[in-house]
Amino acid sequence: MNAIFKPVPHKLTAGVVELDQVSRLVSGALGRHHLTPKQCELLALFMQHPNQVISRRELMEHIWKTGYLGDTRTLDVHVRWLREKIEPDPSVPARIVTVRGIGYRFEG
Repeated sequence: MNAIFKPVPHKLTAGVVELDQVSRLVSGALGRHHLTPKQCELLALFMQHPNQVISRRELMEHIWKTGYLGDTRTLDVHVRWLREKIEPDPSVPARIVTVRGIGYRFEG
């Protein structure tokens, strides 16, 4: 198989959080939840890069295919929705952490 076409695992696990990218189901301490396509892409990106800060620009370019950063409220809303599905207290996130002025980090 060509090295460029690396197979991407359809199931990702980080601690108690498990993401099935085919069914778009995330399961963990808060049960199982169905994700939208964008939520699934976003969580998969976070889980594939644990403990790394991913900038808002990188997230917008990768998930929404735009470099426009004038209004990133869409990103904030999607992160909030993910937090509601995997964080015991979404208002005090321990998994998807905001890195002020830069972006987000997934604590793996």
